[in-house]
Amino acid sequence: MRRALTLTVALFATTASAASAQTIAITGAKIYPVSGPPIEHGTLVMRDGKIVAVGADVAVPTGAQRIDAAGKVLTPGLVNAATVLGLVEIGAVRSTRDASARGHEGIAAAFRPWEGLNPASALIGPARDAGITSAVIVPQGGLIAGQVGVIHLVPGTASDMVLRAPVAMFAALGPAGSVNGASRAETIMRLREVLSDARVYKARRADYERAQSRALAASRLDLEALLPVLDGRIPMILDADQASDIESAVALSREFGFRLIISGGSEAWEVADRLAAAKVPVLTGAMNNIPQSFAQLGQRQENAGLLAKAGVTVALTGNAGGGDEEAFNVRNIRFEAGNAVAYGMDWNAALRAITLAPAEIFGVADRVGSLQPGKIADVVIWSGDPFEFASQPERVFVRGTQISTPSRQDLLEQRYKTLPPSYRAP
Repeated sequence: MRRALTLTVALFATTASAASAQTIAITGAKIYPVSGPPIEHGTLVMRDGKIVAVGADVAVPTGAQRIDAAGKVLTPGLVNAATVLGLVEIGAVRSTRDASARGHEGIAAAFRPWEGLNPASALIGPARDAGITSAVIVPQGGLIAGQVGVIHLVPGTASDMVLRAPVAMFAALGPAGSVNGASRAETIMRLREVLSDARVYKARRADYERAQSRALAASRLDLEALLPVLDGRIPMILDADQASDIESAVALSREFGFRLIISGGSEAWEVADRLAAAKVPVLTGAMNNIPQSFAQLGQRQENAGLLAKAGVTVALTGNAGGGDEEAFNVRNIRFEAGNAVAYGMDWNAALRAITLAPAEIFGVADRVGSLQPGKIADVVIWSGDPFEFASQPERVFVRGTQISTPSRQDLLEQRYKTLPPSYRAP
């Protein structure tokens, strides 16, 4: 059995390699490069896993595999900016949840969740088939939950899938970051204490190693992990919904000089001008208008559109603003975008919010998020408007290779379509 599995994996890898080396030309589609205006009846050429050319007057290379996409829509692969994909298989089963660390008193800054990534997750295939080609994996729980990574939904090992990590540190204000029932103000005070001690650790590391400094508020590994935040090498994502908590987050980022990203942001529209002035991106959803806590009383579905119109960089997610973070809902990101458009967000801005915007926020825009020569060939051919419920992703290319994986629903359908006669009702 093991030998057969090894041969199957090797055969798949060989086939994928040969496919990515092939030149493929997609012609006749309406192309949304995202980094530029739409192209009517355009052509996209990809070879060796990269985009070679895209435009209205691109010649199809001799010998290229030609795909006629007339009447179809072509977009980059979608990027979901906040997921637990590959970290949680079944939310109700503890042994399948690897998105959180125990830490110490709510601090787990050294936690690197991609080290526990499950590349064989049954939820990756359906997400990819829905047009998701990259996902940001975010740790959960506590005041400082840990580090954030970007994964690429390619078949292979966990190391094959990690596109860049770490790209951010994740922490939470308000009720989500509370430890032992701490008040919101105490939560902010505790975060300030940890960041202050990380500064002390940086300045007196030698003394700390010789045990010649006072006790600090976090472990050595956690303090070490916070240094890239204080140095400005990676941003800190602060999960905050209430407008006053968002203001506190902005003030904290100014106090310690770190780059800030707001996640959740149910009431972010109330302080949109301040977020725009501070150049703070927001990761939020557009599916819910019913508050799930007192911190979300000002939640509204126009939030994303209002933020974008105010000049805030917005990345749409499925788990912010009262959404559902379950890994099987990663594929619903395009419906978040459709809902955002229905509630006032510009269509092109919504597409950018699930492609190029998250790629820019997390430092991978040189590789994914738009259709430009030289970038990874993550391409989706849609039957129509990708935000319409009835539209379907007809072909999904990841690194220039078309990939389709049967979902659990597909497998169940096939199973019960082919039941032996003895199992069928008369």
